[in-house]
Amino acid sequence: MAPAVANGAGLLLRGNRHDSVRTIKVCQLLHTLHVGGAEVLAARLARQLRDACQFLFVCLDDLGTLGEELRADGFPVTVLGRRAGLDGRCAWRLADILRRERVDIVHAHQYTPFFYGMIARLLHRRPPVLFTEHGRHFPDYPRRKRMLANRLLLERRDRVVGVGQAVRQALITNEGIPGHRVGVIYNGIDTTKFANGLHESEAIRCEMGIEPHDFVILMVARLDYLKDHATAVRSLQRVARELPNAKLVFVGDGPERGKIEELVQHCQLEPNVRFLGLRKDIDRLLRASDVFLLTSISEGIPLTVIEAMAAGIPVVATRVGGMAEVVQEGVTGWLAPSGDDATLAMNVLRFARDPQLRQHMGDRGRERAASLFSESQMHARYLALYREMLRA
Repeated sequence: MAPAVANGAGLLLRGNRHDSVRTIKVCQLLHTLHVGGAEVLAARLARQLRDACQFLFVCLDDLGTLGEELRADGFPVTVLGRRAGLDGRCAWRLADILRRERVDIVHAHQYTPFFYGMIARLLHRRPPVLFTEHGRHFPDYPRRKRMLANRLLLERRDRVVGVGQAVRQALITNEGIPGHRVGVIYNGIDTTKFANGLHESEAIRCEMGIEPHDFVILMVARLDYLKDHATAVRSLQRVARELPNAKLVFVGDGPERGKIEELVQHCQLEPNVRFLGLRKDIDRLLRASDVFLLTSISEGIPLTVIEAMAAGIPVVATRVGGMAEVVQEGVTGWLAPSGDDATLAMNVLRFARDPQLRQHMGDRGRERAASLFSESQMHARYLALYREMLRA
C-alpha cells in the first residue's frame, strides 16, 4: 500500500439482469464510544456512508454517549466488556459477531481494537482488517512483542492508515509495520458548519458569563492527562498578569477534572476560568472566541484544531505529533514545546495585542482547513479503501 491513499473504483456485483453496487458490511471496532476524536470520526463515517455501507459497532470496553446516540439512530452497537490483560473470551465474542453478521471488513480504531480484530478473525470468519491509528500514547517507543504480533498476524489484504505523517512514521518505527504498507488519510470535518461568522458572539458570551470586551481563549479537549490542562492553567496565569480580562473556557469532561479545578483554585483563577463540560455546539462557542488553545503532550491530527481553523480562529498549540501538519506556524497560528507555558502565554498575548494578526491568521486557517481537511474528501478515501480491500 502506498503512503498516499487514492480513490478507487466502485465494486460491482453481477445480478440477474443488472449490475449493482454492493453494500459493504463494516464492523467499526473501538475501545468505547465516549466523545473523542476517533469516536466522533467513526460515528460521522457511519452516518455519511450509510447508503454505500452497512455499519455495526463493537466496543471492547464500554458504551459511552456516542454509542447511545448511534443506537438511537438505528446502528447496532455491542459492548464486549473486556477484562484486564489479554481477554480470550472477548476475542471469541468478537469472532462470533463477525461470523454471525457476515462482516466484510473490520475497521479498527487504535491499536488494541486492531489487535483484537486480528485475533478474532483467526477464530471464525476471516474478514480483512483496516487499522486507523489516530494518535500515540506518551511516551511512545518500540514494543518488541507488538512488533512480533504485527508481523505474524497482519495479512496482505489488510490495510493500515495513520491520520497524519507523524502518526504514520510512529507505526513504522514503533510498531514495525513496513513503510510501504502504511498510508495516510487526514482527519476531516464538515468545514461549512463552522464558517458562519461571528454575529452571535455577544449573546454566546453572555450565556457563559463573559463580558463582550473579554479576551476569550477556548480549549476543547477531554479532561485527560494527555491534554495537559495544567499547562493551559499556568499559561493563563501568565496571560492574566498582563491581561486581567482574559477568560479560559474549558469544554470537555474526563478523569482529570477534579485536579484541574483544584489547580485553578490554587492559582486563584476562578474568575478567569469556565468549565462547560461536554457540549455539542462547538461551532457556536468558536464564534465567541478569540484564540483556540491546545496544550497536549501527544496528538494525532486533532479535529478540534481543524474546527477552530475552519471557524477562522487562530491557534496556539504544542508542537507534538501531527500538530505541525495542521497548524502552519506563523501562518495559521503559533506552536510551542509541550509543557512550555511561558511560550504558550507569549503566543496568546501576541494575538491579544494585535486584532489584525488574529484576523489574518484566522483567514489563512479557514483556507487551509477547507483545502486539506474536508470531511467529504476523507470519507471518499475511506470508501475507496473499503472497496479496494474487497477486491483484494
